[in-house]
Amino acid sequence: MTIPTETHAIRFHQTGGPEVLKWETVPLAAPGAGEVTLRNKACGLNFIDTYHRGGLYPVPLPSGIGLEGAGVVEALGAGVTSLKVGDRVAYCAAPLGSYAEWRNYPADKLVKIPDSIDFNTAAAMMLQGMTVEYLIRRTYTVKPGDLVLFHAAAGGVGSIAVQWLKALGATVIGTAGGKEKCAIVKSLGADHVIDYRAEDWVKRVKELTDGKGVHVVYDGVGKDTCIPSMDCLRPRGYLVTFGNASGPVPAIEPLLLSQKGSLFLTRPTLMAYTATRADLELSANALIDVVSKGTVKINIGHTYALKDAAQAQSDLEARKTTGSVILLP
Repeated sequence: MTIPTETHAIRFHQTGGPEVLKWETVPLAAPGAGEVTLRNKACGLNFIDTYHRGGLYPVPLPSGIGLEGAGVVEALGAGVTSLKVGDRVAYCAAPLGSYAEWRNYPADKLVKIPDSIDFNTAAAMMLQGMTVEYLIRRTYTVKPGDLVLFHAAAGGVGSIAVQWLKALGATVIGTAGGKEKCAIVKSLGADHVIDYRAEDWVKRVKELTDGKGVHVVYDGVGKDTCIPSMDCLRPRGYLVTFGNASGPVPAIEPLLLSQKGSLFLTRPTLMAYTATRADLELSANALIDVVSKGTVKINIGHTYALKDAAQAQSDLEARKTTGSVILLP
């Protein structure tokens, strides 16, 4: 295939709302040492993209956007021996710029995907699925019989987590907003589903656990749920806050953890858990295994044209989406 010298990508020149995202023509250079040129077949949409765009996680401007994608290797830079032209690959790490038709990308951050997993599924599962992997297998190692509370369980991360947690033998309590989203969480296998819009979810968790509380809370919502989640934990329970969908978590005094029952608090990131090639492969291989076996099914709830990324992000922030969301070049 002839490789173009320019391509289309979504970029932003200032932080702000979805309207700052622009569909632009950008040059495509030959791949540098250690890089490959990718033809993206699908791009993943994630909440972290909105944090970059909005300035919560500052990046140098102007900038591309997006961390996740899947596609085909079309050219190799100097020194690349682990891949060949034609390989099917996926990725979910910096540098930003997955919202693009073509791009150059470091070879050592790419993962080969088997033919059994299509490009749309690969783009929808990498960041969210590897996030679930490190959360439930390494941040707090979920064991059979553990009681788990997972917020936003109808979303991309949550829908993968519910299925994987059940496979590990956990009792899963999921929260979601509205009857439709709650029905989705129930269909994924959650033992209990709480509509946070209609119920006192802290009180309900206590009822479901006979007042004992859960072993671990996984919270990607942030400001609205993090502090109240402490009251859902049993003594020496784990509060794992990994996202800011409702805004940044307020400051937490260490003494509060003592007062709430000698709790553990952690704020992990996928970057830290996949910083080495060994950890990246461990996480990706575990995810590919459960998806290939059908243990975890990836729900692509919404698909947008790549040029409509602003609308996709707007819908994501308005909580109009369920499951994973992908952008198609």
